[in-house]
Amino acid sequence: MKIARFSKNGQTPRLGCFLGADRVMDLAASGAAFLASQGVVRAAPIADTLFPQSTRGFLEGGGASQEALDRVIEGARAGSFQPVTAPLSEVRLHAPINDPGKFICIGLNYQDHAAETGNPAPKAPPIFPKWNTALLDPGEPVLRPRGETHFDWEVELGVVIGRTARYVSREQALDHVYGYTIINDVSARDLQFADKQWQRGKSCDTFAPIGPSIVTRDTIPDPHQLRIRLRLNGEVLQDSSTNQLVFGVDRLVSFLSETVTLEPGDLIATGTPPGVGFARTPPVFLKPGDTVEVEVEGLGVLSNPVQAD
Repeated sequence: MKIARFSKNGQTPRLGCFLGADRVMDLAASGAAFLASQGVVRAAPIADTLFPQSTRGFLEGGGASQEALDRVIEGARAGSFQPVTAPLSEVRLHAPINDPGKFICIGLNYQDHAAETGNPAPKAPPIFPKWNTALLDPGEPVLRPRGETHFDWEVELGVVIGRTARYVSREQALDHVYGYTIINDVSARDLQFADKQWQRGKSCDTFAPIGPSIVTRDTIPDPHQLRIRLRLNGEVLQDSSTNQLVFGVDRLVSFLSETVTLEPGDLIATGTPPGVGFARTPPVFLKPGDTVEVEVEGLGVLSNPVQAD
C-alpha cells in the first residue's frame, strides 16, 4: 500500500492512497461512500475521524484507522461501492507527511560514506534534527541559501513510525514501523562546517524533499536490501544498497527508543551512501537550474529542481 497526500485544481491537500499504479483514492471521501453503502448513519463525520487530512493524525488512529482503510480498499476492489479517485496524471503529490512530531536524522551511517568524509564508522548513531519547515513536496524547488557555495545532496531511506516505541528490542523494532519513504538530506556545507556541527547546515527551509509516498512495511519485506541512487541532471552520482547501512532500521529504532519515545508519525532519515558532492574529486555542488532525482528501490523516484533563495 502507498499512502500519499495530494491535491487537485489547487485545493487543500488531502490524504489518499494509490489504487493501482495510476489512480489516487481520497481516503475520507471514499471512506464516507463505503460507510454509507453499509447503511451507516453520519458516514461523512465518521470517515473524517478515521481518515483525517493529517498523515500523523491518521497514524495516531492506530488499528481502528488502518482496519477501516483495509475494508475500504477491499470494498473498492470488490466493486461493492464507488470510491472517490482521480488519475495520478491529474493530481499534484505533496510531501506524504508534513507534520512529524519528531524528524530525526542519522549521520555517517554507511561505512564507505564515513570513509569518504575522512571519519571512522561511528560506534553509535550520530543524531541531529531537521525542522518541519525543511520538508518539501515532490517537484518543488530546493532553495540555495544566500551566500552558500557548497550546496550538497544526500539520498536517504526514510522511516515512518506507526506505533509508540519505548525501550523496544531490535527483534520487535520493525513492528513499530509503519512504512518507508525517500528523503533528500540537502546540506549547506558552508554552514555545516563553519558551525562544526550539523544542525543549522541541514535544517534550512526546503532542505528535506520527501516522497512521493509512504510505502507500508508489508510491501517492503526487508528494508536492508534496497538499491538506493541519486542522479544530478541525469548523471548517477550515488549508487549503493541499504545492505551497507552501519546501523539498520531495527537497530536505529531500538537505539532511539532508549532515550526518546518514538510516536506515530515520527520520521527518521537513516543516512546516505557515498557519492556526496563535497567529497568528490573535484567537488561538485548544486546550482540553480539543476534537477536532483533520488530513488530507492520499491519506493519510487523523488525529483526536485534547485533554485536560488
